[in-house]
Amino acid sequence: MASSTMSSDTNQTDTDQDFLQKHVAFFDRNKDGIINPWETFQGFRAIGVGILLSTVASLAFLSTWLSVTLLPWFVPSKFQENFKNYAHTYPDALTSDELSEMLKAKREPMDCIGWIAAFLEWKILFYMYKDVNGLLCKETIRRVYDGSLFEQMDKERQSSKKKA
Repeated sequence: MASSTMSSDTNQTDTDQDFLQKHVAFFDRNKDGIINPWETFQGFRAIGVGILLSTVASLAFLSTWLSVTLLPWFVPSKFQENFKNYAHTYPDALTSDELSEMLKAKREPMDCIGWIAAFLEWKILFYMYKDVNGLLCKETIRRVYDGSLFEQMDKERQSSKKKA
C-alpha cells in the first residue's frame, strides 16, 4: 500500500485507508471486521457518551461511515486546508461558529440526510472534545480520524471504573 505523508504538524505518516481502518476499528467491538449499529452504540458508551446521544450518534456515524467508504477518508492536504479556510480565531482550532461555517460551506446540494449526519457527528465531536476555551483543536480532530482518541477515552473510562 502506498504511503501518503502528512505535514509535520499532524505528526503522523500513514495511508488514507489505514486512517479509516484505525478510526472504525474502535467501533468493531467484537473484531469481526463488520460494524453494526449495536457495536457503534457500545463504542460511544465506552467513551462515556450517554444513552440517548449514543443512539443518535450511532445512527449518524453509521450513515456517515457508509457514505465515506466510497470516498477518501483522510486527506492531509484537505485537513490542513479546512483549518486555513475556517480557523479564523486560532490557526489550530475551531470555534463552534467556525465549525458551523465549515459545515455549511461543505454541504452537498439536496443531501439533507448528509447534512444532518455531518451536523450531528461534528457537533457531538465539538461538545465532547472542546477544550476549556471552547475550541476544537486540530490535534484532537486528527486523533478522531485515526481512532487514537477513542482508545484513550475508553482506557481512561475503564481506569476510572476500577478506582470507583
